[in-house]
Amino acid sequence: MSKPLVSKLSLPLLVPMTALAIALSALSANVESAGAQTPLYNPIQMPASNEVSGTLTDKDIPTGSGGFYRDYVVTFAVGDQIVLDLSSEAFDPIIALIAPDGSTVSENDDGPDGSTNSLLFSRITRPGNYIIRVSPYAGQGLGDFKLKLTRLRPI
Repeated sequence: MSKPLVSKLSLPLLVPMTALAIALSALSANVESAGAQTPLYNPIQMPASNEVSGTLTDKDIPTGSGGFYRDYVVTFAVGDQIVLDLSSEAFDPIIALIAPDGSTVSENDDGPDGSTNSLLFSRITRPGNYIIRVSPYAGQGLGDFKLKLTRLRPI
């Protein structure tokens, strides 16, 4: 004599368990579709003044090596010539310019004046949205900073 697949004792549990599995599946689908509409990474738009007085905190983007960074997005055209100036009294700042494809165009740790502030010059060769990344040297440090973007005019 063969045993029935579902015993009389497990039948009362089968229906609620099935309902729970269906509900969790629907909830999971809703969370995934909501996540697709809300990006996890959302860099800050560089203000029209092209100047930022900000504070790097532990609420910014983790570097994965113990520190934090903050990203600003700005649109450049081919031929734009720019200067990025990043200074801080609270930490040793590093500035990086990241292309639309995610590659690092250029980066600077210490400026030419002998200070730990950063100064970066770049000529844009591809149009699009670029990231200006503010971070501390070796992932160490938080605090106030000043960022300035200057667009140079060709002679």
